[in-house]
Amino acid sequence: MSDGPTGAVRVDAWLWSVRMFKTRSAATEACRAGKIKIDGEPVKPALKISPGTKVHISRPGYVVILEVVHTHSKRVGAPVARVAYRDHSPEQIKPREVGLPVRERGTGRPTKRERRQLELLRGYTKDR
Repeated sequence: MSDGPTGAVRVDAWLWSVRMFKTRSAATEACRAGKIKIDGEPVKPALKISPGTKVHISRPGYVVILEVVHTHSKRVGAPVARVAYRDHSPEQIKPREVGLPVRERGTGRPTKRERRQLELLRGYTKDR
């Protein structure tokens, strides 16, 4: 299931093939934006990875750490994708566990006043 004699594939192609990103261009953009790191360094989309490489993916609020087990350059089904990597990600903390305010489902959109209070809580400020 590996590609080529060395089994090395582009990091953006691998991320797309194991379903970490919906499109290959989204994986490429994540690499260019510095959201994909190997050994603590941001990588270019064309970097070749092989089995044993640890890939860090920055997502909003958490980090996904994957170890490459199998290399694929073509998109594979979900069951095959799950065995192509080992997930070493730390446990995610849910907002309710941290004590952050969470709106109940079905309460509708926040009012302008509620939105401003949420922005103050989150530390967002607007220059006026």
